[in-house]
Amino acid sequence: MRPKQGQGFDMVLAGIALLAAFLNIFNIWNDQYANAYYTAAVTSMLQSFHNFFFASFDPGGYVTVDKPPVAFWVQTLFAYIFGVHGWSVILPQALAGIGSVLLMYLLVKPTFGKTAARLASLVMACTPIAVAVSRTNNIDSLLVFTLLLATWMLFRAVREQKVSWLLGAFAMIGVGFNMKMLQAYMVVPAFYLFYLLAFRSEWKKKLAALMAATVIMFVVTVSWAVVVDTIPEENRPYIGGSQTNSVLELAFGYNGIARLKGMGRGGMGPGAAPDQRQVPQEEGARTDRQQVPQDGYSAPDGQQQMRQDGNNMPNGRQRVPQDGNSMPNGRQMPPDGNNMPGGFDPGDNGGPGQMPGGGGPPGQGGGGMFGTGQAGPLRLFQSELSGQASWLLPFVAFACVGLLAGMRWRKPLTGKQKETLFWLAWLLPVMVFFSVAGFFHQYYLVMLAPPIAALAGAGWVELWSRYRGEEGWKRWLLPAGLLTATAFELYILQPYQKQTGMGWSIVIGAAGIAAALVLLVAAKKEKLVSIAAMAGMLVLLAAPLYWSATPLLYGDNSMMPQAGPSKQGFGQRQGMGGGMNSGVNTKLLEYVTRNNTGEAYLFMTTEASTAESYIIETGKAVIPMGGFSGSDPILTTGKLEQMVANKKVKYFLIPSSGSGGRNGSSEVMEWIRANSTEVPKEEWQPDTAQEDSQGGRPMGMGNNETLYRIKVFD
Repeated sequence: MRPKQGQGFDMVLAGIALLAAFLNIFNIWNDQYANAYYTAAVTSMLQSFHNFFFASFDPGGYVTVDKPPVAFWVQTLFAYIFGVHGWSVILPQALAGIGSVLLMYLLVKPTFGKTAARLASLVMACTPIAVAVSRTNNIDSLLVFTLLLATWMLFRAVREQKVSWLLGAFAMIGVGFNMKMLQAYMVVPAFYLFYLLAFRSEWKKKLAALMAATVIMFVVTVSWAVVVDTIPEENRPYIGGSQTNSVLELAFGYNGIARLKGMGRGGMGPGAAPDQRQVPQEEGARTDRQQVPQDGYSAPDGQQQMRQDGNNMPNGRQRVPQDGNSMPNGRQMPPDGNNMPGGFDPGDNGGPGQMPGGGGPPGQGGGGMFGTGQAGPLRLFQSELSGQASWLLPFVAFACVGLLAGMRWRKPLTGKQKETLFWLAWLLPVMVFFSVAGFFHQYYLVMLAPPIAALAGAGWVELWSRYRGEEGWKRWLLPAGLLTATAFELYILQPYQKQTGMGWSIVIGAAGIAAALVLLVAAKKEKLVSIAAMAGMLVLLAAPLYWSATPLLYGDNSMMPQAGPSKQGFGQRQGMGGGMNSGVNTKLLEYVTRNNTGEAYLFMTTEASTAESYIIETGKAVIPMGGFSGSDPILTTGKLEQMVANKKVKYFLIPSSGSGGRNGSSEVMEWIRANSTEVPKEEWQPDTAQEDSQGGRPMGMGNNETLYRIKVFD
């Protein structure tokens, strides 16, 4: 039986899906740890249902990651099947990115047609930040897929007039909340608006169904949080990132309003000095928590501070080899020695490659944090952010004019107009948030990708139709949109001409202008203008496609995903995500393992960055006393004394001097030093020749850290 027209296999869509698969998956197998903070959590979650349910960072069930568990449940399932590897925890996000491309087709086609659906899918596949984040184990790609699945259910509810699909759609938003909390709620205004406009029912029944859907969304939203918060604290891990050991506080405070305002956390736990405030942070990203010290010796990812001798990092972390070209654990630094991995350049206060705090005081809230430009209405058009997702925004503006041009007061809306309003109601609030927010990372901009893709695909078809069939100003929306978008892309490309060469600007500028001119002056030559119209759109996707390919070509940044070449040179992100050497001090590991006499924890340390590699490599409990950065108020001297009495821990790897601040409670540090014996460094640290042969010092192999053994075990 032959399929009905329009229902057959779409070869063009298959090609777009293959392109997305290549961009999202190629070379992810070279990534050893991915974002090691999250990979350590997956390693721990595989060990028990207790760790799995709570998304425990460590095998001992001491502290969770600062996100709900759903995305990590998915990653853990993949790791259970394929083993714990960088690629196995990345794969769910890569597949979600491909799934989002396919969902765009399914969402756009019924109302706007096959051509619009193909273009929407292609735009989604070529959105640079969508590719960059899909190649990591950061969870935003899974979140977007979940929200698009919710959108599909909403559209089906309207088409079939079934409340059950509506309830399912809002429940999926609740699932999204249990991936990344309030970020999932960015789409709620669009869902409300579209349902009220498009669902055909009397108002009482319509509002009752919407209320029921909202209740279901709220119940799913808080389900895990309420369960966790009602469990006695001694029977579960501490909620990482919170100040009160509460998921709800984490969601609506630190992961909620504080993101918008860019506020400090009001302290870093017991013993924190009053002036040691921190901006809200993404615990899986090394740039989030630490301030840039005033002495100017901070590594630009905000993670570690260089000693003045240039060799050792604070807490004895990692040494920068004297050649200046390699970062610890095999990470590469450009030959000029100025640029740090992750695309951050200490000498650049604006644009990609900048040091956190560019455009604003380091370590403080504000628009310039982490290369996100200055807050304001044009923030998404600034060079810091525009290359990630904004390429087609000018074209989308013209497209929306065309799509909504027929709207009249008191005149029923068409299906196209309703869906256009839905995508606008998704796009505009997200744009407003990112324009004013005090704290976010570039990869959050993946939330812009679906509405831009849908409006660009549907808009091109609409503008082409108006170009062919109408007189007056509406006819010229297509060439005007192509010309304006071409000019904007030249603006985005301009700062990168040193790296990309003039060729990109010349070709894109010439082709875009030529296509617009053909549409303007050769309107009666139907074949020529049809070629020009499609060519103009494809030309607009050339630069975003290249930007999307840069993570493949020059290396991923698994901690802080972003796309595009750096102003300072291509090579500086290479090796950030893939091919890292182990961050484990094998001599330390051998020592604490050999001398373990049944203690549950191999050793405790100040923060997650020291513990994560040991967890991944051994699957054993290495505990960050203060959570991710050492600032969570988890441990007190009383709790620590009880741990020691219960023979849970014998060894502590902590700074040799200093107290409080980012390393946690000063009282805890003082107690450890007062009740412990220093382990001679020659027993657990390799010699200089060995560390040099390893290309840098793994975690716990530095002169600024000391291994302590509790005296009762002497």
